[in-house]
Amino acid sequence: MSLPHTVLIVDDSPQMAVNLEIALTTGPEFEVQIVASAKEALAVLNQAGCPVAAIITDLEMPRMNGYELIEILRKHPKWATTPIIVSSGTADPDAPARAERLGANAYFAKPYSPMKLRKTLAHLLEGTKS
Repeated sequence: MSLPHTVLIVDDSPQMAVNLEIALTTGPEFEVQIVASAKEALAVLNQAGCPVAAIITDLEMPRMNGYELIEILRKHPKWATTPIIVSSGTADPDAPARAERLGANAYFAKPYSPMKLRKTLAHLLEGTKS
């Protein structure tokens, strides 16, 4: 049995973060770490030996939004290819295309199917194995 993948959830809504955590931890393949802001996410990701294998981020957060987080991560050599999934409730119809242009691998509009997000995440992580 392989070790679980660590997924970093970045969402300023505690309820949304917990819902994602529940959806992802129903099986042994994922461990979850939750932070409430993009700045906290960067602090976690910049720690030596950070085990994060994938990131799920909201877009609308105070101080630094999800778009800015994606842009920063895609410019950083360590995180340039890490799978990033956007989970957002924004009403902006351009949000999915903008997130994709910045480097997000998948976009889920809230509300979404937790099972579909889980399957997408598993598929993205399979593609990162060397």
